[in-house]
Amino acid sequence: MKIYTKTGDQGTTALFGGTRVPKHHIRIESYGTVDELNSFLGLVRDQEIDAHYKQMISTIQHKLFTLGAILATDPEKATLKSGKERLNIPKISAEDISLLEMEMDHMNEALPPMTHFILPGGHPTVSYCHIARTVCRRAERLTAYLHHEQPVEKHVLMYLNRLSDYLFVLARKLSFDLHAEEIKWIPEKI
Repeated sequence: MKIYTKTGDQGTTALFGGTRVPKHHIRIESYGTVDELNSFLGLVRDQEIDAHYKQMISTIQHKLFTLGAILATDPEKATLKSGKERLNIPKISAEDISLLEMEMDHMNEALPPMTHFILPGGHPTVSYCHIARTVCRRAERLTAYLHHEQPVEKHVLMYLNRLSDYLFVLARKLSFDLHAEEIKWIPEKI
């Protein structure tokens, strides 16, 4: 299989189902940002962190490929008129979202209560995690915009929302594990 096809040389790309859209289409922006997020998660996974977090990030990366495939599919061509699925694309489930919630609850048990907003940083690994979190929020915003234009499966938006929360808690837990200082944001007095 060749990597280059030359079919996108005029600024369009094909969705699953064959529909061609401009490369700047909100659907492309949405799943492209999910791909960017997945790359940053690979960077976090490559750090010296607990094996459990590495495995969890790997699981999340697989889910993000599923989520990207959902976003890359023309919804009009995903199902037949009978309602049956035309394309065999896995789904994001309520259980996938629950897993993120359970992991956050577990990590929070070991963390001190949060009393202020926290500035990103303190350790390169923590900073990579915060970058992934902000890219996740951008993916969520773009997907919400897409949903406004063309409905997106509800678990897709929910997963991105919960994942950004998970990444925030993971950044805090990594700070804790790495004995990195959490720098509190304290507003300047006017």
